[in-house]
Amino acid sequence: MSEPKNPEIEHFVAPFEETPVAAVDAVKVSDKKQNLWTDAWADMRGRPMFWISAAIILLVVVVSLFPTLFTQVDPRACQLSLSNQGPAAGHPLGFNKQGCDIYSRVIHGTSTSVSVGLIVILMTFVFGTIMGALSGYFGGWVDTVISRIGDIFFSIPYILAAVVVMSVLSSHRNIFVIALAIGGFSWPVTARILRAEILRVKNSDFVMASEALGLSGFKTLWRHVMPNSIAPVLVVTTLSLSAAIVAEATLSFLGVGLPPAQFMSWGLDISAGQSDLRVRPQNLIYPSIALSVTVLGFIMLGEVVRDALDPKARAQR
Repeated sequence: MSEPKNPEIEHFVAPFEETPVAAVDAVKVSDKKQNLWTDAWADMRGRPMFWISAAIILLVVVVSLFPTLFTQVDPRACQLSLSNQGPAAGHPLGFNKQGCDIYSRVIHGTSTSVSVGLIVILMTFVFGTIMGALSGYFGGWVDTVISRIGDIFFSIPYILAAVVVMSVLSSHRNIFVIALAIGGFSWPVTARILRAEILRVKNSDFVMASEALGLSGFKTLWRHVMPNSIAPVLVVTTLSLSAAIVAEATLSFLGVGLPPAQFMSWGLDISAGQSDLRVRPQNLIYPSIALSVTVLGFIMLGEVVRDALDPKARAQR
């Protein structure tokens, strides 16, 4: 007699008590929620460049807010008898051509440069974010109008535009006017970057789900699209802060920035010290070092933030 084609095969099944299902199928999930920002913070904390840049920026901010903690010398107290003199007791960097203390002027000039940079960045961030968000999310004629306006401003170099504005408003030159002259023509960069990021994010499934649930366009943009699109804008903002400080120093150096009789600025001191570069280089070198170190700190922070917010860059390290 032929054997059956499908003989029964006995299978061994372990007793339930010896094989706890929970131990086999359980998936270990960390109690800590992971997202882009927590991963970025964890990455930045492990990089020495972050702590170096943070220390530089913290020092600059403290100096700008509390200059009297670092020097008690009046930066406007000048004596021609001390013109171009070297370091002395209480004057570690010597005196400039007008007999003013160089160290005191560098310390008190920090607040001017930082104030202009912060106002410019606040202006470009707010205005550029609003314009870029509306343009990228709603599209259509809104995108067309805002993009064309941005193209007009983008085609004009903001330094050249700031020179024209400051020349026209020569009788009203102050920190807010120079910040407006710089920031009023530099916002299209922020708007373009945010627009491109929103165009990528708004086609995601969670955005369509939000719209299907009945949320209005503005609520969807604010609650879901913006948090997932703002990271590149933060990177650009950090890097642009250094550019704003340099722009203020450039305008002051060219003589169309802040008036020297009312304000102290690194750009003004650099401009005043260029004529004595060969005989007394310290008049130009020390404010230049202060400007360079401050700009370097913000650039380093921007580089660290950019790498931390980019998962591909984190994976390559």
